[in-house]
Amino acid sequence: MTTIRLALFLCDTPIPKVIAQDGDYTVIFGELWRKSFPKDQTSVKYEMDSYDVRNKLEYPEDIDKYDGIVYTGSAASAYENVEWINKLVEYTAKIAGEKPHIKLIGICFGHQIIARALGEECVPNGGKWEIGPTTLQLTNVGKELFGVESLNIQQMHRDHVPNVPKSCLLLGSTSTSTNQGFIRYAPDAPASNPSLSDIQIFTVQGHPEFTERIVSAVVEARTATGVIDAATAEDVQRRAKWRNDGVDVIAKAVWKIFGVN
Repeated sequence: MTTIRLALFLCDTPIPKVIAQDGDYTVIFGELWRKSFPKDQTSVKYEMDSYDVRNKLEYPEDIDKYDGIVYTGSAASAYENVEWINKLVEYTAKIAGEKPHIKLIGICFGHQIIARALGEECVPNGGKWEIGPTTLQLTNVGKELFGVESLNIQQMHRDHVPNVPKSCLLLGSTSTSTNQGFIRYAPDAPASNPSLSDIQIFTVQGHPEFTERIVSAVVEARTATGVIDAATAEDVQRRAKWRNDGVDVIAKAVWKIFGVN
């Protein structure tokens, strides 16, 4: 049996209410992978180890034993000039450039960190929040990857990456943030008709691991402290029951990138 080994880079800790209800990011991402992994798959299994890259500056002693690195979201801004973020960007750039066999999967803050590692900027988006289930206008690349014409993804950000890194392909856009994710194929991928498993880098600005309950808890906490204004919170509530494609579309596409069909 083949084992896919994932390193989960913990870039933050969820707020207390989310931890009480849904666990930390190791548990939350564990649920995402468990729910999306093909139920009839008997020849492949997966394992995931977590590394606290924010608070403990933890990194794998032997990164080559992993097939992929998954970067979680964070309340931090990816452009901050602080030790743990600078180290994460530097480490990511090294892996992206020197180890094409290791796939990089960036979620929200992780999307921004990978973009920085590839030479692009992450910047504040003029104070504009993007929160809750949001419909993406997919590019042809996005439609082919996800197998749908459009998709909904949970969002929680007001920083963004305006431009797509060099040699990467845009997956989709919204009116608030034009760069909603990108892919990059491995250097040895075929020039024509590469497969999903030839993808080395995959990012999304949204949160496929977030549920309605998680988003509601974060919005409630941030509204109480004034970080999120009342009008924005009301708009999120209006869309709360929209379809969430995090498990059935986005996470399943990630498994296909790892060769699991």
